[in-house]
Formats: sequence, C-alpha cells, structure tokens
Amino acid sequence: MNREPRSYGPEQVMAADPVRLVAMLYDQAVASLKAAVQAIHKDEIEVRWKNSHRAREIINHLFMTLDLEKGGEIASNLEALYAYMLQRLLDVDLKNNARAAEEVIELLEPLRASWSELARTSADIKIDESDIVAVAAIVGEAAA
Repeated sequence: MNREPRSYGPEQVMAADPVRLVAMLYDQAVASLKAAVQAIHKDEIEVRWKNSHRAREIINHLFMTLDLEKGGEIASNLEALYAYMLQRLLDVDLKNNARAAEEVIELLEPLRASWSELARTSADIKIDESDIVAVAAIVGEAAA
C-alpha cells in the first residue's frame, strides 16, 4: 500500500522563491510525519520508514543549511530544535513510536505556519536569497 503524501511537482519547485521553498519543505515534513503516524497505527512498517526517513532528510537539510554566523541566536535556537527533532525521530523507527512523530509535528507546525504566511504575504515582494537569514529571524521570533 502506498500511503505517501502528495509531493510538489518540478514546476512548482522551480517556480518557487526561496521563502516558498522553505515553506514547501515544512509542508512536506509535516505531511510525511502524519503519513508515518498513520502507518504506525496500521502496522505498515515500510510505509512508516519511508515517510519518517523523508521527514528526517528534510529536517536534516534545514539543520545543515543554517548559517549560525549570520543567523545569530535565532539560528542557534533552530539548530537546537532541529537536533531535538532528529533525536525524537529515531524513536519513530527504533520503537515504532507514533507519539514521537506527533511531538515533532507539534514543533514543526508553528514554523510551517509562519513560513507559509510569509510566503503568501510576500508573493509580490522580491526577496534576495541573502535575506533568508533575516526572514528566518523574524519567523523564529513569531514561532517562539
């Protein structure tokens, strides 16, 4: 059974600005974790693994692309939060723990909502990729 979340098509990814791309990453991480939780309840181990693995890859990407020098305290806080999320996601696979996935979803949702709102409201504003750090600071404060 294929219970994978709907993903964005290449056209959507290629046309998205950097802020929208981050929002899309959060969307996909949350959708993947929700699918993993459903798979746990249905005892679909392979589906759970594929979805939790996808979420881990996304969170790891967000973690690895943080600029701690430019991002300051906000980036440091996000680094700690992403590290915690990655640690909790180990329990999803090692212990088949739906609650761990649900906890990470709860942590991702405010970040997801902030980035989605920013992407929606800034659709007409040209944002340079170097400004992503400043946007992350704003979003981090809004999500805190």
